[in-house]
Amino acid sequence: MFESFSLVHLTVAGVFLALGFFKVTRWASSRNSPPLPPGPPARWFWQNPLPPADIARTLADWVNDYGPVISLRRGSQVTIIVGRMDAVTEIMEKNGASTADRPHSIAARELLSKGLRMVLEHNNERHRRLRKAMSTHLQPKSISKFRPMQMQDARRFILDVLNDPGNHQTHTLRYGASVILRVTYGKSTSTSNDDAEVIGVHTALGRFQRLMRPGAYLVDRVPILKHMPWYGREIEQWHRYEIKLFREQLARVQREMETTDCGPSFARTLLEHELDSMPRDEMAYLAGSMYGAGSETSAVGLMSMIVAAACHPDAQLRVQNEIDAVVGRDQAPNWNDADSLPQLQAFILETARWRPVIPHGFGHRVSKDIIWRGYLIPAGAVIYGCLWAISRDPDVFPEPDKFNPQRWLDHNGRIRTDLKFYAYGQGRRVCPGMYLANDSLFITMASLLWSFRIVERPDAPIDVDAYTDTLISRPYPCKVDFVPRLDVNVLRAMMEAEVGE
Repeated sequence: MFESFSLVHLTVAGVFLALGFFKVTRWASSRNSPPLPPGPPARWFWQNPLPPADIARTLADWVNDYGPVISLRRGSQVTIIVGRMDAVTEIMEKNGASTADRPHSIAARELLSKGLRMVLEHNNERHRRLRKAMSTHLQPKSISKFRPMQMQDARRFILDVLNDPGNHQTHTLRYGASVILRVTYGKSTSTSNDDAEVIGVHTALGRFQRLMRPGAYLVDRVPILKHMPWYGREIEQWHRYEIKLFREQLARVQREMETTDCGPSFARTLLEHELDSMPRDEMAYLAGSMYGAGSETSAVGLMSMIVAAACHPDAQLRVQNEIDAVVGRDQAPNWNDADSLPQLQAFILETARWRPVIPHGFGHRVSKDIIWRGYLIPAGAVIYGCLWAISRDPDVFPEPDKFNPQRWLDHNGRIRTDLKFYAYGQGRRVCPGMYLANDSLFITMASLLWSFRIVERPDAPIDVDAYTDTLISRPYPCKVDFVPRLDVNVLRAMMEAEVGE
């Protein structure tokens, strides 16, 4: 009993000594350096961690209450939230070299991805090599070869909506998966939601999102758990599932290259140019990362545009009047129309701001102390550019909760060059696939609004705030009517002719 009693007392004493040392160290360092940015009051054990639910909106509320940059703390880990346009430009754009690292994720990076997923790689030579391989083949000039595929899938999407308008969100998911499968692996035909590859996309991405949710897995706070043989077995199974998926897709492309004249794809480009310099699994994961990330993000962007069009008929009508004037009614929009449709471009830009696809942003890690307006953003801190908060910056986007595409146009009706929003991330971690995503959204939304008037149903009002609380935040299912803007038989025949059916 005495030994047990002494052990308890020693443990308690050790905890208080550690806390005392932490507070003294913190007090001493605070005398010699600027303070951290303000933040919400600490709670248990002097901590104010990221909120467990409704993350993006809660962070935006805190930014409104405490300032454009706020700090949170969990133990010794400092988290910085940047929630205004000027702050994110000054901190994460101008200090891109100091904010280009990623936080160390044990669950997602080590256990699931085995250090092979580019998006989670630290800012090191390996990351730069992988990013260069991806970016080189996703620049505007390089992706033009994918436009015929994107056009065909956009027309296929119109047919899906025409045939089964009630399942429009299912069609957007099929569309997103089909485009990215064809671009990444050169799959020769459009897909359906029953295809094994599509199921694989959504299964792997859903698991990745679960692991990336802040605070979702205890091992990211208690690293010793990764050494316990009983911990992480499920994640290990998920890794085996996705690496098998990625390997099989890459192997299929290589077989087609050897036996047929296969079409263009990102995987083919990798095999042609990187085969001797990149390990096989690294290549499989690089293509697989594009395959996973590009599928749901494009689909969710399109879902939000459908919601925006239904709930804001005046904005929809402006786009349709412009399409009719530029394109006419005898043919559907094509790539040559892009520069002549600023109302459509503004609609797409405003939707990305109004409902950002990744609302709380993706975590970066600060590698060097940054002093911002008298506050310290310390090396080692995790930093988020919270897109929901940034998109609600009233100084840059007046009436931020209002859907207003006209804010993106100058007095001549052209897209403004002095206004931007970081929809694809910030600094040196901006999404390398953004040009490809923009192409997909343009041709699909142009085709959709040329074909249909999207109408909110009086008996089923849309809740524009009903979105999932996930890394990639999608609208909950909603009902809308798609009213054809020309004879149904004519529309069907035009789309089938371009799809090749």
